[in-house]
Amino acid sequence: LGADAVLHSATKYIGGHSDVVGGALVVSDEALGEKLHWLQNAIGGVMDPWSAYLAHRGLKTLHVRMDRQAENARYIAEHLETHGKIEAVWYPGLTSNDQYPLAKRQMRTPGAMVSFEVRGGLKAGLRFMKSVRLWTLAESLGAVESLVDHPASMTHGGIPKAEREASGLTDGLIRLSVGLESIDDLVEDLEQALGKT
Repeated sequence: LGADAVLHSATKYIGGHSDVVGGALVVSDEALGEKLHWLQNAIGGVMDPWSAYLAHRGLKTLHVRMDRQAENARYIAEHLETHGKIEAVWYPGLTSNDQYPLAKRQMRTPGAMVSFEVRGGLKAGLRFMKSVRLWTLAESLGAVESLVDHPASMTHGGIPKAEREASGLTDGLIRLSVGLESIDDLVEDLEQALGKT
């Protein structure tokens, strides 16, 4: 894609099991790469051996996990898009998404992150969060287990409402990191939680 530098978290999908902290920095400039390598060696800013092992282990199943997680996410996004209690759904794999053509060109799969806005604002968002049973409440992503986050009360809870909403983070926004579980179980849990909003 023409990037001079790419910074990627190995903590998320590469590790895949919520048990590793690490990352990778890849640069196109060889001289800069040598300077970074020297700096890592000089100050010890490198991954510990166990984390490196876990990340390497995760790479072996990354493609299989990503394919299944993206398939689950697409199904969920399409299901939510037609749901009466949902105001909007954001997922790059939906043909209704204004970024769909770009996603099609740049991505092999549209990933496993789905965001949606539940009708009813903060109260509905909080009720939804309290009602899910299979989804794990977490401010993370990229694991084999499905995770759910309510940005207005979690990751962005300290930001004033007007500022949050100006950037698109509404009170009813829910973020899903879709995992490997049975798609029927995931949808059933979303349905029962939405039924309580």
